[in-house]
Amino acid sequence: MRIRTERNLVSRYVQFAKRGAGILRGLPLRRKGCGEDRLQAEPRGKAFPLLKAIKILFRIAFFSCLACFCFVVLVNACMILSTRKFVYTKAEEVPEKYTAIVLGAAVYKNRSVSFVFRDRIEGGMELLKNNKVQKVLISGDHGHKSYDEVNTALSYINVMHHFNESDVFLDHAGFSTYDSMYRARDVFCVSDCIVVTQKFHIYRAIYIARKLGLDAIGFIPEEKNPFRKRVKLSWEMRECLARVKAFFSVAFNAKPGLLGQKIPITGDGNSTRD
Repeated sequence: MRIRTERNLVSRYVQFAKRGAGILRGLPLRRKGCGEDRLQAEPRGKAFPLLKAIKILFRIAFFSCLACFCFVVLVNACMILSTRKFVYTKAEEVPEKYTAIVLGAAVYKNRSVSFVFRDRIEGGMELLKNNKVQKVLISGDHGHKSYDEVNTALSYINVMHHFNESDVFLDHAGFSTYDSMYRARDVFCVSDCIVVTQKFHIYRAIYIARKLGLDAIGFIPEEKNPFRKRVKLSWEMRECLARVKAFFSVAFNAKPGLLGQKIPITGDGNSTRD
């Protein structure tokens, strides 16, 4: 009896040890056999379907992000490489065109223009004074009475420059670069132009203009007050995604938010005053 009891104790100890080993290895146990209970660890591959699913989802997410990153890099590289030959930095080297398009930028409540916008305006007026263009089209956001880029720009020009008012046109619905180029073609009947904006912005602007059928080149105006490198870096980072948006806008021939009746650029700029 004593020997049998010891055997039972040993058998139970072995079973307990097997169960503990299975738990430590993270494997569920199953019983098999119809007599004595026998414990056996299931294969690892069948044990964790949830873990496998998580790994698969992680891989899908990783490769999706990688594909998106590569697409963004490709679009940016193609846009810059295909348009940089149309970019000029010196006014005397810029070929003559009929219209200079000055793209809008931030203005302030005290009716003053930001440094970015000021440099663009000065670049456009420089081209006009040097007879590189015959007309200047200032395109910006005037979607609300409390925010008016184009009239603020005109006020600045009236103070800083002497010019023929009929040569300066205002586009009050240039809510984006794409809208500005689309409206320049369809509303103001522009066929050839010099786009005036900063370096970070110039490639996208020329790309859109040329894809819309305009004979466009770009002019980067001089920085009257040099911008910090940190500021320029933030512009470039934002522009990387803006170029992708422009790519899809062109690809799907998106329509601008507002068109309206035609105002030929060959006419009188005073007709665009509100």
